[in-house]
This record gives sequence, structure tokens and C-alpha cells, in this order.
Amino acid sequence: MPEIIRMGGLELRFLQDKVGTQGSLDMFEMALQPNARMPVPHHHESWDETVYGLSGTSTWRLGESTVQVGPGETLFIRRGVVHGFTNATQDVVTCLSVLTPGVLGPGYFREIAAHLAAGNQPAMRETMLRHGLIPAP
Repeated sequence: MPEIIRMGGLELRFLQDKVGTQGSLDMFEMALQPNARMPVPHHHESWDETVYGLSGTSTWRLGESTVQVGPGETLFIRRGVVHGFTNATQDVVTCLSVLTPGVLGPGYFREIAAHLAAGNQPAMRETMLRHGLIPAP
């Protein structure tokens, strides 16, 4: 059974992880509640990310651009590019995210969820940096 991790208005359902794929990829379905957003926009230098829209439309910041991702649409996030997302709608939005190679796994997201629940912003930053995510200024 896939692991589900809740972080505020986000819910991640892990389908594949770095352990099961021997580092090839991480894959999770993400559900964004109305008005949910990425807790901390960031970039990563060790992996790329591909997002595939399943339902609803999310709004992504990709570098200096704003991109809408709806059902059947994809967004490729090259390593080193600052990104973040919001669900500016009143509907739940779902998408599939694939990280290549697989470097995070669910452990990172469990840590971030605990820091969010505790309101511990400094610990979130430390966890992000330890796992190779660089928060945007």
C-alpha cells in the first residue's frame, strides 16, 4: 500500500521511491487543497522533476515564468531552476511528480511535515539543505 504524507494543504501518495527503484526515481501523486501552495519555493542541483497534471489546474512558478498545469499537461523542471506552485482554485488539484534520479524518498517529506506542523521554519530550512534543496530567497 502506498505511503500517504500530509503537509498542511498538500497530500503526497508515494508510488515509487529511491529504495525500491535503486535510485532511479521517486514518484508520488500530489493532491493540493484549494489555496494550497508549496511551503518553500526552491531549486535542486542533483535531480530533475517532471509534473503531469491529473485533475484541476495548478499554477507553477518556474524561474521567472508562470505556467499553468492542467489535466494531461506536463511541466519539466530542470535542476537548478527555482520553482514553486499554488492551487489558486476552489477545487482539489492532483498531479503526478517524478524525480530523476530518485534521491529523496518519503523520509524527507515526513521530516518537512513534522516541521510544518510544529511551525519550525529554521528546522525546515536545515532539512531542505541537508537533502539538497536550496530555498529561494
